[in-house]
Amino acid sequence: MPAFEYEGKTIKVNEEGYLENFDEWDETVACALAEREGVSQTCPLDTEQLEILKFIREYYKKFNSVPIVRAVCTHVHQPDRCEYLQFPDPIITCKIAGIPKLETGYELM
Repeated sequence: MPAFEYEGKTIKVNEEGYLENFDEWDETVACALAEREGVSQTCPLDTEQLEILKFIREYYKKFNSVPIVRAVCTHVHQPDRCEYLQFPDPIITCKIAGIPKLETGYELM
């Protein structure tokens, strides 16, 4: 299992860069994954980005699925298409949120 260090913290990911343990996610892990995926060069992530990631995580915990983009923006009280503005690739967004890799053939967001 690959792992990398970030700000003194060991972050365990699989070969594709998905977080190994959903429950080990926090803002530091999100920053590390965002930097690793080339989404953010500076941390901490901004408030809007964190709201999006936290909502996606809460939704996943409740429904074992990811929300559609419109639901994300509506629930975090941000403009339409907010997720695409903050995170251009929905797969990378889920990866940064610590969501496990979704099954092939599943239509993402």
